[in-house]
Amino acid sequence: MYNHKKIEKKWQDIWEKTKAFKTTDKSKEKYYVLDMFPYPSASGLHVGHPEGYTATDIVARYKRLKGFDVLHPIGWDAFGLPAEQYAIKTGNHPAPFTQKNIKEFTRQLKSLGFSYDWDKTIDTTDPKFYKWTQWIFKKLYENNLAEIKEIDVNWCQELGTVLANEEVVVNEKGERVSERGNFPVVRKPMKQWVLKITEYAEKLLEGLKNVDFPESLKTLQENWIGKSTGHNVVFKIENSNETIKVFTTRLETIFGVSFIAIAPEHDLVKSLLSNKKIKEFIEYTKTLSDRDRISNIKEQNGIYTQINAIHPLTNELIPIWIADYVLNSYGTGAIMGVPDGDERDKKFASKYSLKVKNILIKKDEYEYLINSQEFSNLNIFDAKNQIFEKMKKQDLAKEKISYKIRDWIFSRQRYWGEPFPVYFDENENIYLEENIVELPYMENIKPSQTGESPLANNKQWLYFEKNGKTYKRETNTMPQWAGSSWYFLAYILKNDDGSYLALDSKEAYEKFKKWLPVDLYIGGQEHAVGHLIYSRFWHKFLYDIKVLPNQEPFQKVVNQGMILGPDGQKMSKSRGNVINPDEIVEELGADTLRVYEMFMGPLVDTKEWSVETIKGIRRWLDRVQTIIYKFADNKSLLDENHFDKEFQSIWQSTILEVSNAIENLKFNIAISKLMIFINALYKIEKIHSYKPLIDFSILLSPFAPHLAEEFLEKLNQKQLLFQTWPTYDEKLIVINSVKIPVQINGKVRAILEKNEEDDENSLFEKALNNQNVKKHIESKKINKKIYIKDKIIIFNTN
Repeated sequence: MYNHKKIEKKWQDIWEKTKAFKTTDKSKEKYYVLDMFPYPSASGLHVGHPEGYTATDIVARYKRLKGFDVLHPIGWDAFGLPAEQYAIKTGNHPAPFTQKNIKEFTRQLKSLGFSYDWDKTIDTTDPKFYKWTQWIFKKLYENNLAEIKEIDVNWCQELGTVLANEEVVVNEKGERVSERGNFPVVRKPMKQWVLKITEYAEKLLEGLKNVDFPESLKTLQENWIGKSTGHNVVFKIENSNETIKVFTTRLETIFGVSFIAIAPEHDLVKSLLSNKKIKEFIEYTKTLSDRDRISNIKEQNGIYTQINAIHPLTNELIPIWIADYVLNSYGTGAIMGVPDGDERDKKFASKYSLKVKNILIKKDEYEYLINSQEFSNLNIFDAKNQIFEKMKKQDLAKEKISYKIRDWIFSRQRYWGEPFPVYFDENENIYLEENIVELPYMENIKPSQTGESPLANNKQWLYFEKNGKTYKRETNTMPQWAGSSWYFLAYILKNDDGSYLALDSKEAYEKFKKWLPVDLYIGGQEHAVGHLIYSRFWHKFLYDIKVLPNQEPFQKVVNQGMILGPDGQKMSKSRGNVINPDEIVEELGADTLRVYEMFMGPLVDTKEWSVETIKGIRRWLDRVQTIIYKFADNKSLLDENHFDKEFQSIWQSTILEVSNAIENLKFNIAISKLMIFINALYKIEKIHSYKPLIDFSILLSPFAPHLAEEFLEKLNQKQLLFQTWPTYDEKLIVINSVKIPVQINGKVRAILEKNEEDDENSLFEKALNNQNVKKHIESKKINKKIYIKDKIIIFNTN
């Protein structure tokens, strides 16, 4: 057994001393590989964290060995609510507490051998960092993308702050509560800074066409943006000169309207609040999140306004209802209720005994109109066009694109966050600070019961004199999202002395030209919408004002799967199933943990922790050391005339297949190939040179870097910093593949090659992806599939 404590400490010290992972400018080829930077919580890392970090580290080490300039940084998303709440409860200030957590995280990450350029480390609580967050905000304001608006927000009285939708959950009683502390959350109007992300909705959608994101992630972003192409339709209000504008994506169903549903926040509702029942209903809707309101699972609720609209084509009276499933931020905040065309409208109509007009009929798999005046018997596509032409002439309908995405509420009533670079005069006129506004040190950071930030209590900081006039600073702070919306740029700007290049400098622009976009970004899917949308918005804005040379921040994004506890449940303290990486490193070593987490299964899959399997990985690494040391220590086993063709083939194919597996992020397959090589090494009695062992050590190094360095030293080689990735000789690889015919309904339609790693499932997958097989089973149901090992695959279809 190797001494993991001694070996890992030795090489971590050497790496630190030699700055082995420093970002350089030696090569024209660059690779920027990024982790979603962590929030430094008091609980430290659990074994789920190193999964993504190990994946990026493997790629970073591999690319360095391939001759790339690699930027592989780490930093701390250190502002935010958790540190503030802990500080309030314990009577501590969040700053020293946060720095203590950062030191602990740093120790843990270094103990795992991650190849970060530690000189590039950033901390969002550092004024040198958030100086540039404030600069970006000022540019947004100057470009009319930031403003103060009265807006409905998620207000938590106990926490004394506004919460983002992502920070609000529904408890077992169906009540909306804060994710942190489970305190009640209500909707209430407040004056807030908002960023007009809606102005970038189309650019955010378009940009998704040019990036390598998982389809599921793209779909989440598309749904969040929620583009709808439709029409605004004008309905007159009975006994009034007023009209109501309704947005619909299905103008062809206008003859099926039996009610109009408006959002509780619609302007029309303000004049109805003297009605006690309506007021009670509006108060009820304030307890719901937007997510609750648009969910198809819950029941739709509403109340009749006692007001009717006049149908623009039939002149019949249409009742106007307030409905909780209509959002004011979508379209016009008013929709056509068509029970025959929408499931939610149908449920709503059924619940409140409203008319259901049959206007749609299916013929030959297409929908046609009925009961729709002269448009009856038209298919819905032709009907929509013709109805629009008629209504357009009467100025009753206009084409309209609508988005579900809302402007980004950018204020938090918290102390522990980036201050706004803003102040006001006595008339509430807004002024931008020329210099950085630093967060003042305050002992009392408890939330204000008035809805203001704790900063409002610091009168000395709050008010200041300028040119004989008194001004007041903005007391809200920015959300935690602010720092994370641009931090990946800060790594590029960071100098060795801790300073930053000016974001808008020529030198910065040249560096951005080299390093952007991020080539690979790995993190959890929980950030698939909020963080990724916001950072893409800021990046596109900085591109538009010519600070950045490219439009998208991240070229490829991968969401790693979750690691479950040994009980198959999500790891949590309450379940008692959290695995501490420190304990694994102490008992089995960092290399064991790294190799095990990559061997568990595909990176993107959810996987279950297994104590037995991780111990098996440690035994394998011991076995690797034994065989390499056996050949290194015994010169009699070295014979330059001894060439084993089978071993030569395995050696060369290992280089090829491990390289391909890393390129495709199939780390479990790469490790299995390394295992095949070691099995082959055990079978041979002599070796012609140390080259296969040297190559293997380099191939192992992205996964188990400490051991790999030790092996290279044992073989009298330089450390990894001076090595290059091995190349293979295709002529030495003997192809051991079996040809498998694929038969569909008795006829052979394809011949597959079965490789060593192929199993029954992978062969079925290969067959179904074959173009000729696809052609012959297209739109058919497979009744039976059979695999006779190494002989044939059979599909029978109906």
